[in-house]
Amino acid sequence: MHIPTEPIGSIPRPPQLIEAVEQSGSDDPTLDPLYEAAVRDTVERFEATGSPVITDGEQRKYHNFWTYCVHGLPNTAPDGFKIPFAAGHTRRMPVLTSGPFRYKRYADSYLDVAMRYTKMPLKQAVISPSALSLMYPASPIPGYPRDQFIDDLLREHETEVRRCLEKGAHKVQIDFTEGRLAMKIDPSGHLLNSFIDLNNLALSRFSDEDRARIGVHTCPGGDRDSTHSADVDYAELLPSLFELKVGNFYIALAGEKDRVHALQIIREYMKPDQRIFVGVVAPIDPHVESPQEVRDRTLEAAEYIPAKQLGTTDDCGFSPFCDDTSTTRDAAFAKIRARVLGTRLAAEAIAGR
Repeated sequence: MHIPTEPIGSIPRPPQLIEAVEQSGSDDPTLDPLYEAAVRDTVERFEATGSPVITDGEQRKYHNFWTYCVHGLPNTAPDGFKIPFAAGHTRRMPVLTSGPFRYKRYADSYLDVAMRYTKMPLKQAVISPSALSLMYPASPIPGYPRDQFIDDLLREHETEVRRCLEKGAHKVQIDFTEGRLAMKIDPSGHLLNSFIDLNNLALSRFSDEDRARIGVHTCPGGDRDSTHSADVDYAELLPSLFELKVGNFYIALAGEKDRVHALQIIREYMKPDQRIFVGVVAPIDPHVESPQEVRDRTLEAAEYIPAKQLGTTDDCGFSPFCDDTSTTRDAAFAKIRARVLGTRLAAEAIAGR
């Protein structure tokens, strides 16, 4: 019996890297040795956890998981879409000021660096088209209508995912944290449905074989030990989520107040060709889970999800925003190791039944 287990993505950056970026800016070429050292150390520590799939920890993904591909574009302004967190702070996204829309960097460039330091299967996270669609302002941009923006956005997303697949990414994970947030912004569901439709337009450009290596991650946000949409019932999101044309779903679960409620919804709406990776460790919880806790959460999920479709993961990245120091690197890797060991214990328990 084998239960696959994968990380989500980000690992807290070394303090010296965060300090250097604050002083010099993320694009200062003199910081390249610090970035390189952070990636190398992350990969080595990931391998030491026994994780069968690893990431580069998004060490070079400044400033965050959402805007890494557009940060620094000259045709943007900083006063875009605002994300409010339960702790009281907000994060602000850039807004597009003129066309055309182009990525400044593609995520396969991160694979290039990480592959220098490991032969392990590498997973690469990318941002969803729906998240980036929020960059287009409410008032049309003169000479650059929204329809043209969407065409450019879909092309850029497709290019990024294809480049990651061609580089040999084990999986390409589309970050879709805005899915649950959409239901908080618009309880009618219209915004969420528009996000699903837009992402499916992008996914329809890939073959069935490609989509088997593509997944979608959903969570209620995770920043400074806080969330942006944990109060939204999963019943408002999950039925629509499973309409996305991907083979893998990474669903935050460990931090849910009622995991059984979420699992019941998953069981009802999941499709036979979908792999469900359930969150078994909570990055925003200071408590480091034991392997036994992970085992029990995995066995709980196995009561609702067929073992052949079950996988485990982390609820979220450990530092989606680069300056978040609420979790240490040591704690992040301790949680990952618990996930790996606990998943193995669960697989052994299921095999022994």
